[in-house]
Amino acid sequence: MAAAGVLHRGTSLMRMRLLFQAPRARLGWWHPTHSGRGGSEVHGKPRCFRKGLAFSVLSYLGYEAYVLMSQSSMVHADDHSDILDQADYLYGSGETEKLCHLLEQHKNSENAELLWRLARASRDLAQLSQTSPEKKKELTYEALEYAKKALEKDSSCFAVHKWYAICISDVGDYEGIKKKIANAFVIKEHFQKAIELNPNDATSLHLMGIWCYTFAEMPWYQSKIAAVLFATPPSSTYDEALRYFQKAEDIEPNFYSKNLLFLGKTFMKLNNRKMALLWLTKAKERVAHTEEDKQVQKEAQELLNSL
Repeated sequence: MAAAGVLHRGTSLMRMRLLFQAPRARLGWWHPTHSGRGGSEVHGKPRCFRKGLAFSVLSYLGYEAYVLMSQSSMVHADDHSDILDQADYLYGSGETEKLCHLLEQHKNSENAELLWRLARASRDLAQLSQTSPEKKKELTYEALEYAKKALEKDSSCFAVHKWYAICISDVGDYEGIKKKIANAFVIKEHFQKAIELNPNDATSLHLMGIWCYTFAEMPWYQSKIAAVLFATPPSSTYDEALRYFQKAEDIEPNFYSKNLLFLGKTFMKLNNRKMALLWLTKAKERVAHTEEDKQVQKEAQELLNSL
């Protein structure tokens, strides 16, 4: 689940961000068991293009050359495949600003696949360090609107539910604590729906695990605060979180450094030192591709030192 800057240790109910730092370059690739595009995204790997030629051209000439070629080919108004291919290439390459520029040209589209990608791109742009606080807030709410529209257009797409949940989580930073806790129920519902639509998407399972870990970790006095606001506040257990993290890893081993880290952290909470050592070591030794991976390595090392 987890999505927006993720679970900090010592999470406070009044400050926690429900929920997640979405795994970069993972959230919505085509899966053969699901109609339409948008299945499991693989960290650091561009999507498998439906056109073998497109992949070959991209490999050798890059995005700009591909755009020139695609512009010279016949593209029907109702065929979004080339746009989606370009968008997925840019996303996999980390070209956030170019991706937003491409997709914003289609912000009035009725195509859910375009809209959830636009929600993702707007959110990613909001997360960039150079984005001003005012612009970040604007982009965060825009992302939610795009995700909401995508959901209205196609509620059968698992990636739509996943990104709708992530975007709801993000706006929690700008709304009151009561709204934030209420949103936790909505977030859980849509991650569960994403998993129902595509049980083999490791990212949805991971994010659901983050949701469970968040509320399992909540201290008793914070639970009391939540109970004042809701008769039945959100709750979970470490065992439940572990099941989601483990299932994600079973489906796609080593797919995301943070899943390895949270497996280790969850086993620590369950007082299983042997398994905690195993997974924290995996997290520490996994090759770092991003800043987030480096942060995971650092935290894993600190936790190993404490065992």
